[in-house]
Amino acid sequence: MILRPPVPHFARCFTSTAHVCKKFSIIGREPIKIPTSVTITPSPTAVTVTGPLGTTSVPLKTYMKIQCPVPETMRLSVEDGSEKLQRQMWGTTRTLIANAITGMTEGFSVPLYLVGVGYRVAMEEDPRGTSEGGTGKRLSMKVGYSHTVYVPIPSYIKAEVPSPTKIVLFCTDKHLLGLFAAKIRGYRVPEPYKGKASRFHYSSLTAFDASHPGCFRRK
Repeated sequence: MILRPPVPHFARCFTSTAHVCKKFSIIGREPIKIPTSVTITPSPTAVTVTGPLGTTSVPLKTYMKIQCPVPETMRLSVEDGSEKLQRQMWGTTRTLIANAITGMTEGFSVPLYLVGVGYRVAMEEDPRGTSEGGTGKRLSMKVGYSHTVYVPIPSYIKAEVPSPTKIVLFCTDKHLLGLFAAKIRGYRVPEPYKGKASRFHYSSLTAFDASHPGCFRRK
């Protein structure tokens, strides 16, 4: 039996992997292009974006700074990029500002497809009208249940039904659009074997046109 001397507690462990201290965000440091039709109004707590489709604002943390080094270009920075929270919010806020600019100029569109035997959808008048913040329209969907599913359309959503198995939604806010599309999809989630359900994907359109190639299913 061979006895080995004990290893001192202060012994250093060597490794071939270099330790990298990340002090920046790959997404956050990317410049943001500002179209000529968009006006950016920064403040200590928010960034206001005004475009042809309306006005919206993105909140800012106190450690964030906005710079415009060249015309029609904006950069976002933070006080200390070595802090994890600041680095995370750096990239998140940059994406929110970019999405706000796209929403105020082009908007976001989501096509949903009903896949299944007997699955269909139609647009009809909502008996409740606009009393609950809706547009007065609702979707009447048959998605495999014994009853019809009715989905009122909120005021911030524009909807079209170009065919009995297709819904096209349009909104200037990508987050609100995704929540409403997910709500419709939640009534019948994709079935893993035959794939019956409602499916959707995002596309950014310059106009609300259901015949745009971006609205059709990817091959």
